[in-house]
Amino acid sequence: MEFVEAIEHKLGKVAKKNYMDLHLQPGDFPETHANVYDLYRDIDFKPGTTIQDGANRFVDWYLEYYK
Repeated sequence: MEFVEAIEHKLGKVAKKNYMDLHLQPGDFPETHANVYDLYRDIDFKPGTTIQDGANRFVDWYLEYYK
């Protein structure tokens, strides 16, 4: 939801959300997470982009690309 809220904030609009029941829908994953430890260990990569900054950059790209 944080990603959706970041896009809403960037666009100044509220998304139409269709909340489904608590059961998994086809294609849903029960749990996800990111672990970048190997990248940090191997090449000293430390992610530094916030969700809001990434969403802003994505929306800017999308609007420019699809005009």
